[in-house]
Amino acid sequence: MKLRYSPASPYARKVIVTAIETGLDGNLEKVPTKPYDAKTDLGEDNPLGKIPALTTDDGQILYDSPVICEYLDSLHDGDKLFPASGKARWQALKLQALGDGMSDAGMARRLEGLRPEEFQYDKYVRRQEAVIYRAMDALENGIDALDGPLTIGPVAIACSIGWLDFRHGDLNWRGERPGLAKWFEEFSDRPSMIQSAPTDG
Repeated sequence: MKLRYSPASPYARKVIVTAIETGLDGNLEKVPTKPYDAKTDLGEDNPLGKIPALTTDDGQILYDSPVICEYLDSLHDGDKLFPASGKARWQALKLQALGDGMSDAGMARRLEGLRPEEFQYDKYVRRQEAVIYRAMDALENGIDALDGPLTIGPVAIACSIGWLDFRHGDLNWRGERPGLAKWFEEFSDRPSMIQSAPTDG
C-alpha cells in the first residue's frame, strides 16, 4: 500500500498511528508529499489535493483520513479501533470528529497566519481559537470518554493536540484543563505516538 502523507500533518499522523496500532505499518510505503507545491501530482491520487491518500494493494485509491483509518482497521484480526456497532461505535466516531475538527480549526488559524499581516483577519483567527478551546473544554468535562479500550476517537484527539502543540504552542491550553493535559501526556508515551511525532521533514 502507498500512503501519500506529510510528516507534519495531524490527519496523516492519525493514519500512521492506526497502522502501527493495528500491526500494519510495515505494509505501508510512505511517500512524503507537499500538497501546496505547485508541481505536486497529488491531484492524480486525490482530486481534492489533500493528504493523506492511500493506494491499496489492489489499486483502489482512498481518501481522507477517516476512510483510510477504517479501511486499515478492516485488514487485521485484532481489537478494532472502530467498534462495529452500538454506543461504543458512535462515541468513537464522535471523538474522531471532535479531534479532526480541532485540527481543521488549527489549520485555518495557521493558514490565516501565513497571509501577509495586512490581509489577516483577526476576528477569523479568534473564532478558530474559540473552536479549539470549546472542543478542549468538552474533552476536559468528559475526560472519562477517553479511557477504556483504544478506539479511533482518542487517536484522533491525541494527533490533533500533538499538532496544535507543534504549530500553535502559544495556545497555552493546559492550565485550565489539567485532566486533558494529564491524559495527553500519558497517551503520548505510546510507541505509536512516539514513532509518528510531527516534524517539518
